[in-house]
Amino acid sequence: MDKNTITKTGKKYLVTGTTGHLCPHLINILLNKGHEVYALHRRTNGGEMEIVDVLGPDNIEKVNFIYGDFTNFNDLDKIFKSFKFNGVYHLGAQSSPSVAVKEPLLTMHINVIGTANIIQAITENQPECKLLFVSTSEVYGNSINEGEKIKEDAPLHGANPYSASKIASDIYLQERIENGKINAVITRAFSHLSSRRGRNFSISSDAYQIAAMMVGKQEKVLKIGNLDTIRVVIDGKDVAMAYYMLMEHPDSTGIYNVCGDTPHKMRYYTDLLIEASGLKDVKREIYKPYWRDIEIQYQMGDSTKIKELTGWKPTIPIEQTMSDVLNYWVKKLS
Repeated sequence: MDKNTITKTGKKYLVTGTTGHLCPHLINILLNKGHEVYALHRRTNGGEMEIVDVLGPDNIEKVNFIYGDFTNFNDLDKIFKSFKFNGVYHLGAQSSPSVAVKEPLLTMHINVIGTANIIQAITENQPECKLLFVSTSEVYGNSINEGEKIKEDAPLHGANPYSASKIASDIYLQERIENGKINAVITRAFSHLSSRRGRNFSISSDAYQIAAMMVGKQEKVLKIGNLDTIRVVIDGKDVAMAYYMLMEHPDSTGIYNVCGDTPHKMRYYTDLLIEASGLKDVKREIYKPYWRDIEIQYQMGDSTKIKELTGWKPTIPIEQTMSDVLNYWVKKLS
């Protein structure tokens, strides 16, 4: 299939959160499926090249970068007046709970006002455009007892400013959907990991430190947070595929959990990283800055709804994910 055929048959999608850890993997899926990608990016100084490590030189050349800030409605209004999209993937956010604790107003501005701007720009300019909004499993907070699977109708409970900001956007979009103002999907992905995950997040922090030990840039002392919280962690590429399948399905609307099925204490994932590294005698030390005072102790979601609608399921073994993330940081540090 030549490029002209792909351009004619493919759809046009706008993505936000371009340089986040998951968006480049989603962009790869969209391009490989023959769609056109327009990536919203705040900087005009070449910062988009940050994602070449995931996209590769060929795919990054296919991306149409649009410069603007989704917290500025005028920027979005101009974009939606200039380009026509089949759908918008809104991944952009201030997504760090620890940063949210320090900067709650900034977090609310980016996550709530920014999302409201996206919704309004679509509603006013392209009401036929479908929106996929990336919420988070953190909206469920500590409202579920250990051992229970969390369904989409579980009560929402803000355990920190980040989850509170996502709850606000989540509920607002639900109202817009229910009143027929927008065609939209809300995803609540549980813990996931990819090679671009920032090293301020727990497992990626462990991977970065272990990689530094492997290349001789850090002593074999691993600084850790709380390893007794329980999570189901899956590969970010599987999550990106879930987003793609939901956007493409004509009957998808409303809220969908995206998650795996096997919960572990966080120390399990740290053990996998150390095993993959081949290092011996790695000492672990609690590091106060990595310890959240406000923490969700247990999370396990129920992804029956998305599986029954689309047939999606995680396919990448978590051991492969850990190896990929570790190798990513080794390459970066080398």
